[in-house]
Amino acid sequence: MPLFLGCNGAKPPVNQESSSDSSSDSVADSVVVKPSGPAALDESPQGGKASGPDVESLPESDKAELAIQPPTSKGWPNWMGPDHTGISRETGWSEQWPETGLREAWALQIGIGFSSVSIVDGRLFTMGHIDGTEYVYALKAETGDEIWSHSYPSPLVDNLHEGGPGATPTVDGDFVYTLGKAGQLYCFHAADGKIEWSKELQDDMDVPMPEWGFNGSPYILGDQLILEAGRVVSYSKLSGDKNWETERHSAGYGSAISFDWKGDTLIATLDCDGLRVVQAADGNQLDFYEWESPFRTNSTTPIVQDGLIYISSGYNVGCGLFRLDDNRRLVRIYSNSEMRNHFNNSILFDGHLYGFDGNSNLGRVVQLTCMNFTTGEVAWKSRGLGCGSLMIVSGKLLLLSDDGQLVLARATPDKYEEISRSDFLEGRCWTVPVLLDGRVYGRNAAGRLACVELP
Repeated sequence: MPLFLGCNGAKPPVNQESSSDSSSDSVADSVVVKPSGPAALDESPQGGKASGPDVESLPESDKAELAIQPPTSKGWPNWMGPDHTGISRETGWSEQWPETGLREAWALQIGIGFSSVSIVDGRLFTMGHIDGTEYVYALKAETGDEIWSHSYPSPLVDNLHEGGPGATPTVDGDFVYTLGKAGQLYCFHAADGKIEWSKELQDDMDVPMPEWGFNGSPYILGDQLILEAGRVVSYSKLSGDKNWETERHSAGYGSAISFDWKGDTLIATLDCDGLRVVQAADGNQLDFYEWESPFRTNSTTPIVQDGLIYISSGYNVGCGLFRLDDNRRLVRIYSNSEMRNHFNNSILFDGHLYGFDGNSNLGRVVQLTCMNFTTGEVAWKSRGLGCGSLMIVSGKLLLLSDDGQLVLARATPDKYEEISRSDFLEGRCWTVPVLLDGRVYGRNAAGRLACVELP
């Protein structure tokens, strides 16, 4: 079963303060602090909840400080980071962690879900679900204080897992783009949450609710916003006007990726029918390679390097590497069942893929795997982290086990070599962590969002 489990199929109840019109006047206003929004978690051993920050009671100067943050780094603006590779080259932190564990800077309760975080200019964006309502949050990355939030009714879609939103917010310039579980697509002003435009994908694209909900993160390509959502679709990122859309297909749960090929910009997606390559300019499909998985659970984003396209699926389907020939047809180079990514992407680093082989329901049978990208040969496998997630930072694997252990290991094909480990979260942890500016941000399915400091 994928990260995006659930079979609800119902559209969210109509918000009386909004309609399907895409103008910002027709949707509910973003708000600063909701009583049911993120609540700061008590620092006591019992971990009880405390009330969230009352931003409205702050002086105007403090509110301005929350809304406008000085740039701290290139940031982590979207799913898989600024280069869409899952790799950060940040240095300046120690790989030797205290035996007592990393210090927690702050923690919040943001609601059920699997959305990761995006962080730009001191603002952290993420999503969660609380009692039939989905929330988009803008928080101060330094403290977790809420800058603004926006909410709308949405189904939980919790069959066989906790449910809640699975897409990660995408920050581009002055705007942040989000996709809700039932296809609620928003363009917000990142500073204050004002809505620039919005769409309801089920209506606008004439597509049904996918079995596990909408979960592909928005992908920005020039002036376009690209989604895989039962069609590959392109919207103007500034106006929300639709540029083009493909024919309908079985929706996948990963995101789109673009690449240049012989002077053209192309887009690759993995949906639940297979691998699809289309032209970015007009959506014209160049080729399609059938790649079905049991239960229609293709959930990863293709990895593209030097004209090669890599995909992976769970349920014993495995992975495959493809190239486009001179006739723009997909040619399979290899396929095997040694890397079966259930929902979290592998990361390509220095010619090798690092990822989790196996399904979440298999628990400890899942193995962290290192695979040669061009040949498909396995360098090593290691058990003990469950169906976890990872990113690569400064040439090292930053891993989050499915039960909340944060682990640092060497990214080398020689062998698995752990460097440091710390308690981080509890419960089900399927969402990839993010390291930025010497801090690691992560969440569990129940909605505990935590930030720890690296030495």
